[in-house]
Amino acid sequence: MKSIPLFIAGDWGTSNLRLFLVDESGAALEERTGPGAAEVGGAFAAELAALSAEWVSRHGALPATLCGMVGSNLGWMQTKALPCPVDIGQIAANLSMPAPTVRIVPGLSCRNRYGASDYMRGEETQIFGALKLKPGESRLRRLLCLPGTHTKWVVVEAGVVSEFVSAPTGELYRILHDHSVLVRELHPTPLDISAFEQGLAAFNAHPHAQLLHRLFETRGRQLGGELAPAQAAGFLSGLLIASDVAGGLKLGEAAGIDAPIVIIGTASLRTLYGRALAAHGRKVEELDGALAALAGLHAVQQRWSLEKF
Repeated sequence: MKSIPLFIAGDWGTSNLRLFLVDESGAALEERTGPGAAEVGGAFAAELAALSAEWVSRHGALPATLCGMVGSNLGWMQTKALPCPVDIGQIAANLSMPAPTVRIVPGLSCRNRYGASDYMRGEETQIFGALKLKPGESRLRRLLCLPGTHTKWVVVEAGVVSEFVSAPTGELYRILHDHSVLVRELHPTPLDISAFEQGLAAFNAHPHAQLLHRLFETRGRQLGGELAPAQAAGFLSGLLIASDVAGGLKLGEAAGIDAPIVIIGTASLRTLYGRALAAHGRKVEELDGALAALAGLHAVQQRWSLEKF
């Protein structure tokens, strides 16, 4: 039996757009890619119309549900950030509509355990997608790790996002890699995993030392002949991710969570964070970030339809 399209799902980040033609079961029938929110020059309606024109011509007008930076001050319209605790019902009840058939998922905010304002935009959809893909999780208290430019460590209990903390790990890595003397790669190579493991071990050997007091070690080891220039990026990544993981585990400990940690993201980042968590003896469960985002958009669409009627 041929699947009938239900809606268009879109994960519209800063650098990239992924659109999916989705059926009632949540399966992606087709996919399109396009420019990110920072690149469209405000022409969001025109970009969406152009990328979905073929679908509309074949199937008629379809509603679209979007998440990510499309709902930021860089995007189509700035949506509210819902204060935690938040469940999917609150997400569905607070969708913004920049156009009659377009809905944008709101971000989340919280006052984290360090007394600071914290925000996420896009990751909330992956979180609720993970709960949809792993229904048993909705009854449990779990720590989720969403690694990336701004890594999120999230406490979820009984289907509710209760708190989270962010770390600009990926952004800091890129800045130090491209604009400091710590890494001097003229021709970037794949990350050296042995050097990454050395970075993890170096940080974990002195976990109470300030990260700032460890970063120059990336340069010092090269000067001392312990690291080849091509290994510096791996060592730096190990230091940064080890620090990130140490902080994330503190959040889990404070929340009394000792269950396996769910890592949601790309395969490469899941591998690196999995290694860093294994160094602490922690078990992990992995979930592809793109699949989680798609499942989350479908879950929001379903819940919105129920709320509507």
